[in-house]
Amino acid sequence: MTSEPTSPPTVPPLHSPKSPVWPTFPFHREGSRVWERGGISSRDLPSPLPTKRTRTYSATARASAGPVFKGVCKQFSRSQGHGFITPENGSEDIFVHVSDIEGEYVPVEGDEVTYKMCPIPPKNQKFQAVEVVLTQLAPHTPHETWSGQVVGS
Repeated sequence: MTSEPTSPPTVPPLHSPKSPVWPTFPFHREGSRVWERGGISSRDLPSPLPTKRTRTYSATARASAGPVFKGVCKQFSRSQGHGFITPENGSEDIFVHVSDIEGEYVPVEGDEVTYKMCPIPPKNQKFQAVEVVLTQLAPHTPHETWSGQVVGS
């Protein structure tokens, strides 16, 4: 009887079909928009500025309880989603995010607005405008609604 050495059967390595082989930054959960697209690009990186969705409840409550300020829209870019307000008292311009604008019109240069202020993390040294309401539309300037309809004023 001749005994030939037998080799063990080859077994393919086990792989989990739902977990990535390499870690990605930032780490995403399955089902998230970025996960489904299959990657992240530099334009998808989260903004460090707090929007209405990402602001903490306590910061929102403090801003809502604060005083109302008046100013004029210096510049607003609908495509970029932000702009600046020049305060009535002449201090430094205030940042405004599209998520903090109340009402049906897209602000344009010269619109009078009222707003409240909220600090910008992490150092809370600068402020951004929240609860922005257009009180007086700039005269002789066409305005656009958020739905895209152009209205002359």
